[in-house]
Amino acid sequence: MMDRRTFVVALTGALLAGSLPAEAQPAGKRWRIGWLSPASAATDAYELEALLAGLGKLNYVQGQTITVEARWGEGDARRLPELARALVKSNVDILCTSGTPATVAAREATKTIPIVFGRAAFPEQTGLVASLARPGGNLTGVTFIGPEYGKRLEFLLEVSAKIHRIALLYNDHNAASIRAMNETLEWAKTLRVVVEPLGVHDNVSLQAALASIRQGKPDAFLTTADPLLASYRVLIAKFASDHRIVAMYGDRAYVKAGGLMFYGTSTTDMWRHAAAHVDRILKGAKPGDLPVEQPKEFELQINLKTAKALGLTIPPSLLQRADQLID
Repeated sequence: MMDRRTFVVALTGALLAGSLPAEAQPAGKRWRIGWLSPASAATDAYELEALLAGLGKLNYVQGQTITVEARWGEGDARRLPELARALVKSNVDILCTSGTPATVAAREATKTIPIVFGRAAFPEQTGLVASLARPGGNLTGVTFIGPEYGKRLEFLLEVSAKIHRIALLYNDHNAASIRAMNETLEWAKTLRVVVEPLGVHDNVSLQAALASIRQGKPDAFLTTADPLLASYRVLIAKFASDHRIVAMYGDRAYVKAGGLMFYGTSTTDMWRHAAAHVDRILKGAKPGDLPVEQPKEFELQINLKTAKALGLTIPPSLLQRADQLID
């Protein structure tokens, strides 16, 4: 796959980060990293592995210079506050959080332990940070940005001119996912399609949303990039296949699970870049002075095997723009 993804630092923050003091790592120090995710290790361990891979390139060795205390919500975000408090009590040196709900839970559990987030969209609008250039407080990380929501709709419409009604799965307990839903609705007005939001925050609400899609028979559906929602990707992708529904997803892991298309940012790349924040903080930088990073470019993946099973002919113009085609 041709990798066109690059990350940029908000505004002039890169210069600020470069001038921060960095203390030498204490000899023999083993840093304790706390990991908090609403998903499960069974479905989303690859995100933690991406963070560790990034740290490995910075000469951190698990079991020697770092250890990880991981807490997983197992698909239930209501557990996150308790899990965050447990990590704080375990005296971790830094917290790494996947998504906005996990980040909010960590921030409420501690105002002193540094927090590095990933997969958190609109962090300045949801109140996580003061600004992307100077987050303030004890948080920084890597975020999504808005234009990808409109592009997902555009790509859906390129697949079939018959698409008019689109169901949208989003996490109604995640402020960032709600903003992503609203962003999608605004793009829908511009593109003159109808988007019907369906809130999901656990398996029960997911089953209700899928039942609504089954009964309402929209022309297509899409998802936001919410990590809890993505933890159900196998079930969601199978539903789309079984009911022969065209779908666009907010995480490329859906395509690996048999989903039709993904457009957006690689979350594994997000965590590899977040490792640089972790490194700077462990060397003495203040998280509130480290600019939040944003993706500059995105990738389009298409599962041709799924397209064939759905009886779809993907337009050549779309195939040419794809970064990866899965046969």
